[in-house]
Amino acid sequence: MNGAATMTPASASLIATALAYIFAAMFAVWHVVPWMRQRPGAVAISACLWVHALRIVALQIYSARRFGFEIPLVAAQRIAWGDVLGAGLAVLGIWLLRRRSAIAVPVLWLFVIETVLDLAYGAILGIRHHATDTAHDLTWVILNFYVPALWTSLVLAAWVRITRRGELAGGDSFESRVQPRAT
Repeated sequence: MNGAATMTPASASLIATALAYIFAAMFAVWHVVPWMRQRPGAVAISACLWVHALRIVALQIYSARRFGFEIPLVAAQRIAWGDVLGAGLAVLGIWLLRRRSAIAVPVLWLFVIETVLDLAYGAILGIRHHATDTAHDLTWVILNFYVPALWTSLVLAAWVRITRRGELAGGDSFESRVQPRAT
């Protein structure tokens, strides 16, 4: 390239991640928040939780390591199993919300806390081990697009939980709140 600066994988990752956060925020403000305001709290939070149910994709880190993603096994295990736990809490939260269970609220807060800690710790591990230097294929997509979607949906779920807390304690079942009642 005759001395011209080339795009490094780390630079490309930084640009993609920054744009993903910006676009996710725009989508949330323009489309998701208005949609959520028109839905019962349990439905709005459940939509966010379904995004996290797919965190099981983190298990692909074991395959990625085999094909050149240079992250130590201990770090890979912490990342993968933290996401599997988060996915499990998300699905449990959805199930409890559908049943209007009184323990849905503490499980939702446990999910929020676990997810903040897991995503933050994953970011620290990624920075410490220079994950963007060797991430490619699905791993690159997860780091640069899915992680921003996870953070965005987590903020939205917490926002609904805080602003509509009275709506989530007891009451009608999930199905009766979504479908019109027969008279």
